[in-house]
Amino acid sequence: MIEINNVKKSYADEVEIGPLNISIPKAGLTSLIGPNGAGKSTTLLMIGRLLDLDEGQITVADMDVSKSKSSDLAKIITLLRQENHFVTRLTVRQLAGFGRFPYSKGRLTDEDEDIISKYIDFLDLTTLENRYLDELSGGQRQRAYVAMVLCQETEYVLLDEPLNNLDVARSVQMMEHLRHAAYEFGRTILTVMHDINFAAKYSDRICAMKNGQIAAFGTVAEVMDPDILTDIFETKIEIIQGPYGPIAIY
Repeated sequence: MIEINNVKKSYADEVEIGPLNISIPKAGLTSLIGPNGAGKSTTLLMIGRLLDLDEGQITVADMDVSKSKSSDLAKIITLLRQENHFVTRLTVRQLAGFGRFPYSKGRLTDEDEDIISKYIDFLDLTTLENRYLDELSGGQRQRAYVAMVLCQETEYVLLDEPLNNLDVARSVQMMEHLRHAAYEFGRTILTVMHDINFAAKYSDRICAMKNGQIAAFGTVAEVMDPDILTDIFETKIEIIQGPYGPIAIY
């Protein structure tokens, strides 16, 4: 479980996140939604300890992220940011291998190689594993980065806008992979999403944020409410029931 208790983060007098209080259960896929500047990515980065807290406490699997050793956290949490700066002359397999570093320290074992192959196969990258990153499409490259974080085999996977720069077809493919990973491998996946309807279709829970606060948290049915979403996004939103669940109409 991810426990966030009285967490605050201030960037300036006019920009403040929190206080945040929320418990995110284990397993499944939870999406963070909300308008730009709501605090979604900041919250994700604090959970992953890429941003320090000003106040409060975050625990993941009963580990205090502010006080735990980085080597211990790396076996519990992995985080993929929007901006990735790996050199492009890495192959897909080499990139995925970075996910094994907390265990192998750069000396890959046969077990590591088997794990790398498992996630490369899972993300349909087998025919591309020896291609360099700069030879891939945007969607292929994004899958390679996701393979890297899954190779770390942490229970908690944090993804900051994994659909960034993907077209609709590739976004559907990515969300299918993530949902299957949550259930097939028992992962707890927390992802920042801009598209409400992608969040509604693929998530188990939705956390909606506005102005640095948690405005709503619950099941898809609970959060996909026209009054809640209209207030959060400050534009009229209606909800219709589609074949796969609720759909937001702007």
